Amino acid sequence: MATSTPAARNSESSTISSNLHIVGNLKTDGEIQINGVIEGDVTAQALTVGNHARVSGEITGVDVVVHGHIDGKITAKNVRVAKTAKVVGDIFHEILAIEAGAHIEGQLRRIDEAAKTRKAAPFNQAAAPKPAAGTNGKENAAAPAAAPASAAE
Repeated sequence: MATSTPAARNSESSTISSNLHIVGNLKTDGEIQINGVIEGDVTAQALTVGNHARVSGEITGVDVVVHGHIDGKITAKNVRVAKTAKVVGDIFHEILAIEAGAHIEGQLRRIDEAAKTRKAAPFNQAAAPKPAAGTNGKENAAAPAAAPASAAE
């Protein structure tokens, strides 16, 4: 009876075996161990991608450990990329650990850094017209100087 409570269900772990190929998205509040092939997005509290596993899609979670092949973006608080891993895609993280020998093709971005960049972009765009106005101001400043010279003629 205790296993039917939501807290108990959240602590359960699911395993995708090595002979299983799934086409579609997976979502759980618990843990997933992937040993097979997933073609789709995976969202989990904790996710481990086994040595021979392949995931083609976006991975989202709190704790992500990669030993196998990921083709897609990873977004997680804690990401660990093992020496056997191959990741083709960007990794958005708060804490990142990469073992020597891991293969990564993509950008590594701290989640708080990405948020600052997004917030700074409108500020930079707002600042862009100021130099343009300053440039026009210089041109306008040159025009009055030319006007008196014309008046002097």
